[in-house]
Amino acid sequence: MFTVYVLYSQKFDQIYIGFTSDLVNRFLSHNELATKGHTIKYRPWVVAHTEEYQTKTDAIKRENYLKSTQGRKFAWNIIHEKFGNSDG
Repeated sequence: MFTVYVLYSQKFDQIYIGFTSDLVNRFLSHNELATKGHTIKYRPWVVAHTEEYQTKTDAIKRENYLKSTQGRKFAWNIIHEKFGNSDG
C-alpha cells in the first residue's frame, strides 16, 4: 500500500506533496529527523490530506497530478477547508 500525502505548514503557509509506503516514518522525517532538504525550512508540518493506492505506479501518477497546477489548486482547496483561508 502506498500513501500520497499533502503536508501543510501553517506557520509558513506552505504545502508539500509526496508519496510513501510508510507515512508515519516519512512524517517523522519531514518534521524531526531530516537534517537537509526542502521540508526542514518550513517545520512544523501537519498531514492535511492522504490517499491510499495499491501500486507505486498509481501513487506516483497521483503525486504528479497533485504537483501540477490543477492538482495544487485541489490541494489548496483542502487546506482552505481544513485550516481557513490563505493566499495559496
